[in-house]
Amino acid sequence: MNIKQYVGKSVQVTEEGYLINSEDWTKEMAVEIAKTVNIELTPKHFEVLEYLRNAVKAGESLTLRRVGKSGIVDIKGLYDLFPGGPLKNASLIAGISKPTSCV
Repeated sequence: MNIKQYVGKSVQVTEEGYLINSEDWTKEMAVEIAKTVNIELTPKHFEVLEYLRNAVKAGESLTLRRVGKSGIVDIKGLYDLFPGGPLKNASLIAGISKPTSCV
């Protein structure tokens, strides 16, 4: 386990930087995490992040297709918002575990 510092708070993360405890996450922390993958968050980003967090809390498995059918953003839009691995980067920024569908 590793420790990272976001918005003045120390949090435990995996080797890949995913939060161990998703309850540590804040929107302010998301902004800092997004900067590490060169993404500047907009209100649309936060809609996707909240969807992901709620889906995980509900026990749903995350896939690109499921997010694309969420009504929040289609798959192309997800790639536009989170380039270079949309579900992987979105999950990292959302403070949830890396989805099993991501390599």
